[in-house]
Amino acid sequence: MAETPRRILLGVTGGIAAYKSPDVVRRLRERGAEVQVVMTPSAREFVAPLTFQAVSGREVRESLWDAAAEAAMGHIELARWAEAVLIAPATAEFLARLTHGRADDLLATLCLATTAPVFVAPAMNRAMWANPATQDNVKILQGRGITVLGPARGEQACGEVGEGRMLEPAEIAERLMQHLTCEPVLAGSRVVVSAGPTRERIDPVRYISNRSSGKMGYAVAQAAREAGADVVLVSGPVALTPPSGVHVVRVESAAEMHAAVLQAVNGADVYIGAAAVADYTPSVIHPQKLKKQADTLTLELVRAPDVLAEVAALRPRPFVVGFAAETEQLEAYARSKLERKALDLIAANLVGDETGFDRDDNALLLLWPGGQATLPQDSKLSLARQLVRRIALLRSPEQAPAGREALGGSLA
Repeated sequence: MAETPRRILLGVTGGIAAYKSPDVVRRLRERGAEVQVVMTPSAREFVAPLTFQAVSGREVRESLWDAAAEAAMGHIELARWAEAVLIAPATAEFLARLTHGRADDLLATLCLATTAPVFVAPAMNRAMWANPATQDNVKILQGRGITVLGPARGEQACGEVGEGRMLEPAEIAERLMQHLTCEPVLAGSRVVVSAGPTRERIDPVRYISNRSSGKMGYAVAQAAREAGADVVLVSGPVALTPPSGVHVVRVESAAEMHAAVLQAVNGADVYIGAAAVADYTPSVIHPQKLKKQADTLTLELVRAPDVLAEVAALRPRPFVVGFAAETEQLEAYARSKLERKALDLIAANLVGDETGFDRDDNALLLLWPGGQATLPQDSKLSLARQLVRRIALLRSPEQAPAGREALGGSLA
């Protein structure tokens, strides 16, 4: 029996990125979706409705007063039909109208009338995106459960470079469909994720750090949010956009990471320590810049707080997941860390000049008391989703699906 297509309503607003929206339709249809396009009046200035009709196979809807719609109540008809509403591009003007609950055109009205999840893919000039009014609107929308996809950083139609560029159509389609197919295995849970490096100050301009990009931790936070969890992301200094719907606490040093995590895990169900927290920190932070004088410089380092071990030692404590980045003897070192720190699960990966660091893909070895699984090379987001499913399984083994391969990876 053929699977029923997912019903996606694509709203197109009046921004230059609307020229990419027909490709969004095509990418969604490639993934088995049925797509109904709704355009705002200003969107017509960029792309003709006939283009969308050709790629979607459905007549484009534009007006609240469409006599051909069901009892002339087009917004109600469309709101009932859609399994998800996607606005791509979502201009600054439309985000503002959505925030204030305006119902002055068909698209805005059906966003109020639908009970389906709403997704927005912002697209605007970098200054418009950074404007406090836009940022406040985005935070309000996220607080109401609307998922924000992007924006990306790159060259813009105005010739400037920065954050505000709409995500590419393939990525929008993939992320939307992943949201719709993700099982809420962590629904009702509170999850704390730590991500990124720490910086240990030497003086006002110098610090000790590591090569962590934070990409794996941010992917884990996104996967946990997709799985229905209330997520707190404690992030070291990274150049990444936080996942939609995640509360972010920004820190810099190991001491700050330690304090923020211990505060966040109070009452949490799961802690996932993906951050690369410094093992050592300078014993003295010099108040002024050190001058280059002698041929050598000796720094005294002292042990930094062991965040993962302290969370694992709490009573009561959350389900504790650690990460191990190793250059050799991956399983032996990871298993030692699992046992030494009394973790519930550890995710280990090899790192070096060609692997692990600042990449969008990875491979993981998962170890837990009594079992292990190998997750082969894949995108970090895909690995994060598999990790989240494994966490849900280990926390609730009675809900385990049948079969050794049900959650992906090869079990040993």
